[in-house]
Amino acid sequence: MANVNEGGTAADMVTCTIDGVEVSVPKGTRIIEAAEGIGLGIAHYCYHPALSAPAMCRMCLVEVEGAPKLAPACVTTVGDGQVINTESERALKAREGTLEFYLFNHPLDCPICDKSGECKLQDYVHSEGRAHGRSLEAKRVLGQDDFGGDILYDGDRCIMCTRCVRFMREIGGEDALCVVQRGHRSVIDTFYDEGVGENLWAGNIVDICPVGALLSKDFLHKARVWDLDRTPSVCASCSQGCNIYLDGRDNAVDRLRPRQNTEVNSYWMCDYGRYNYEWLNRQPRLESPLVGGTESAWQAAVISLVERLKALPSGTRVRVVGSAVLGNEDNGLLARLAEVVGDGETVFRSARAADEEPCPGFPVLRRRRELAANVEGLKLMGFSRVGDDEGRGGLEASSGDVVIVLGDDLADLPEDFGRGAELFVHLATHASAAAAGADYVLPVTLYAEQEGTFTNADGRVQRFWPGLQPPAMARPAWQVLGVLLAGLGDGAAPADAANAFLRVAQIHDAFAGLSYENIGARGALVNELVRLGAGAGEEG
Repeated sequence: MANVNEGGTAADMVTCTIDGVEVSVPKGTRIIEAAEGIGLGIAHYCYHPALSAPAMCRMCLVEVEGAPKLAPACVTTVGDGQVINTESERALKAREGTLEFYLFNHPLDCPICDKSGECKLQDYVHSEGRAHGRSLEAKRVLGQDDFGGDILYDGDRCIMCTRCVRFMREIGGEDALCVVQRGHRSVIDTFYDEGVGENLWAGNIVDICPVGALLSKDFLHKARVWDLDRTPSVCASCSQGCNIYLDGRDNAVDRLRPRQNTEVNSYWMCDYGRYNYEWLNRQPRLESPLVGGTESAWQAAVISLVERLKALPSGTRVRVVGSAVLGNEDNGLLARLAEVVGDGETVFRSARAADEEPCPGFPVLRRRRELAANVEGLKLMGFSRVGDDEGRGGLEASSGDVVIVLGDDLADLPEDFGRGAELFVHLATHASAAAAGADYVLPVTLYAEQEGTFTNADGRVQRFWPGLQPPAMARPAWQVLGVLLAGLGDGAAPADAANAFLRVAQIHDAFAGLSYENIGARGALVNELVRLGAGAGEEG
């Protein structure tokens, strides 16, 4: 017998049988949720786990033995002793009829529809729909409507599941959409041409639309979804740390989509983060190390830099600049290098918004004031903020005998920045006029090109994975810094990102007890394992 919820007491549980499998679930559990708990997916359109369920699509009808008619699984709660059949002849016949009804007016747009490959109508018709249609009537033609912002609405494809209407009301906090007309003339429309363009969360309605009725202008006809590589990652656009999928092809990001994490962002993400990805595609990139402005091999550059660092006198003043869009591994080893080389000062710059913007229907989620992913991680490692709220200024006086800059493009600084330092090192992804005179320019990878972790505003450490291929000679910053530290006699160079994180956890107490294994796919709070004992944070 499967127990979907181990935490419930016997008095709180009911037992039923679904397709021959006995399952015990808490009272009040809906049939569709009980089925999902044992890995059985019931076809549905209008149901979404984070929205109210109107039971209007009629796709999730199942047969409950003894009941006079089929029951919608999205609103019917499990009763003790029930025998439920999702694949009975009556249930299959009902779904086949429902699909035929949807196809009566649905256009045959699959070859040109952006949703093709992710469309639930396509999937369900293929798996259990009629082999051939019977309608001889002309299909209705409603055309497209611009809902404002990034959203297009194709009324011909809409199946009236009303997910978008309920999302805008329940999660977006705005009655921006409604159903107008009745019967076969029903369409989704906006109020008084106001649209949804001003709502920060409106992009989510494209994600939850089960067919191709809601389209993103940004992604329109850009790629076929089966050609995209999907990589789990973390949004770098603010310190909320929304879990996302990074979708791309031909080594470029084509779109960002939310990835479920009930502790951080539920199923959603804001439009600010959703459309802020072109910086990951910016070209040209630094291709090889530069020593004194001349291209060099990595080995020669690192050996030369280690010798320069070893030759520095004791008490050398060191100023390092970290990056809030690179991981804990990179910044943690950078801070360590500042300590090893001399009297280190660690600073960073990042942009800040005027206010936070919470998601009305899920207040835990908000577009944070800090417009970078790893500000909290930098603070935990002793970095101090400099500059203004636009992420500029604060570095004009490059105080320090040694200046080491990680990730900052230095775009607001003059070309003679760092010339007064005895040693100027720039670990960067792109060339910068301000760093043209640097003693060493070392090409490093973007966060989307490597494995690592961010620490969000709530102190949750979350992993991200590589979704893009870096330039051939670019290296993760933690790898470069680890080799430099090893050359200075400060431990062995970490072999991979997991070991780099363990090294950072040894240096910085806030990360003590954490590892990639117990951070998992859902993240873990800093010091959570220390406070709560081994095993905390292993979710996912």
